[in-house]
Amino acid sequence: MHCGFCTAACPTYRLLGDERDGPRGRIYLIKQVLEGEAPTASTQIRLDRCLTCRSCETACPSGVAYGRLLDIGRQVVEEKVGRPWLDKSFRLLLRTVLPYRRRFGAVLALARGLKPVLPSRLQAKLPAASPAGAWPPLRHARRVILLQGCVQPALAPDINPATARVLDRLGISAVVAPEAGCCGALSQHLSAQDEALDFARRNVDAWWPLLESGAEAVVVNASGCGAMVKEYGHLLRRDPAYADKAARVGALAKDIVEVLAAENLDGLAVEPRTVAFHSPCTLQHGQKLNGVTESVLRRLGFDLAPVADAHLCCGSAGTYSLLQPRLSQQLLEQKLAALEAGQPECIATANIGCLTHLQSGAARPVRHWIELLDSAWNQR
Repeated sequence: MHCGFCTAACPTYRLLGDERDGPRGRIYLIKQVLEGEAPTASTQIRLDRCLTCRSCETACPSGVAYGRLLDIGRQVVEEKVGRPWLDKSFRLLLRTVLPYRRRFGAVLALARGLKPVLPSRLQAKLPAASPAGAWPPLRHARRVILLQGCVQPALAPDINPATARVLDRLGISAVVAPEAGCCGALSQHLSAQDEALDFARRNVDAWWPLLESGAEAVVVNASGCGAMVKEYGHLLRRDPAYADKAARVGALAKDIVEVLAAENLDGLAVEPRTVAFHSPCTLQHGQKLNGVTESVLRRLGFDLAPVADAHLCCGSAGTYSLLQPRLSQQLLEQKLAALEAGQPECIATANIGCLTHLQSGAARPVRHWIELLDSAWNQR
């Protein structure tokens, strides 16, 4: 198929206007490499510029699994082309720090202390420290496992407790497995796929006893992590020791909005408040949950401001904002203009990366939508 619907939906093609910076061109480059043509640094740059937003997958009438093709292509090109030592070292640093809660928390605390002397671009990316609220007691027969995440507890400590409080109000207790860690998405998209599989195996091992004892789902409130966990069955399909367990974990993984959408929300409406919702790419294109959060928010009484080009990426895309700052900033400015055009009281989203990125330039507060709901319920 060469219809070009994917190209029209691609944020980097819209910015750069080059076929090689769109999904159709990138697939052609990957095809050339897999057929034996030697890749170049230019090939790698084109693949690096991809946000992995997967908007092209939503637009594609043929159901091409572009994200999986890109992972294959990036890995092969990485092995054949290599990288300059500075770029390689920076990527290794990201993989060494970001997926580990304690390491990242320590680095974030240090960065906040040094904020006055940091470049303005980095200062804007540092959210102010905030406290974590109380976690409700485990008092319900219904239980779910909650993924804590790696950077989220440090960047926005109350998202996880707020999620647990919302679930508690619905008669569901959220439990965590201390041994679980990063979902592996960061390593996967930085072409460290063996490392990503190790993270996946660790989480399967940590969650399995809880699933066996009756937990009904693995709930994720960061849509980027949710998209990755739902892929565990595919990623570990060739591992005889983990294939079946990973498939079950992936099948039981749910974004928090999927849980709320299935519950009776009668009598839980909040005072009307105008919110602009940014649907992360990993929610609408990765997990195919476009419009679900918006529907739940409307059911609960929120007024949603219109957002032009809501299918387009904000430019966060995991580590993309650090590795491709110029393109990321352009996308951020476009997204904020669309979100703020309706004069909302605040901006809401469903992924910690998007939240932090939007906060760096927004004129209005940016929060996880589950925090908005928790706060509204507590004010009733």
